[in-house]
Amino acid sequence: MTDVTEGAAAPDFELETADGPVKLADFKGKTLVLYFYPKDDTSGCTKEAQEFTALAGDFAKAGVTVIGVSKDTIAKHQKFAAKYDLTIPLGSDPEGAVIERYGSWVEKSLYGRKYMGIDRSTFLIKDGQIRRIWRKVKVAGHAQAVLEAARSA
Repeated sequence: MTDVTEGAAAPDFELETADGPVKLADFKGKTLVLYFYPKDDTSGCTKEAQEFTALAGDFAKAGVTVIGVSKDTIAKHQKFAAKYDLTIPLGSDPEGAVIERYGSWVEKSLYGRKYMGIDRSTFLIKDGQIRRIWRKVKVAGHAQAVLEAARSA
């Protein structure tokens, strides 16, 4: 795992989305919000995707692209997006390589059982540099906080 910190260069990535592949180089000179979430169609992940979708127009006006990333397949992403009218692109990282590169594959604990899973985390990237990191994200109000940070980045 790379040491991912604010001010550091963003780890390179390439992800499949329903609209085709996206990679870090596509956002040269632009601002990108990359957010990692555990699983399509679960309550917290659905709420988070809905909040980012609700603010998609504001992100676009600010010149910011938002991409959600999980290990789910493109087919699952498409079903999830259709079910909830999500408009933000969803990246598929089935092997978890990008998730690991961003330090978002972590040990979790549930009822005393330890397991590996995706840390709900968000990265604000501008010109290939990480400007802001949110770890262990609480969903309510998060998309708004990211939008405000992106506007001032």
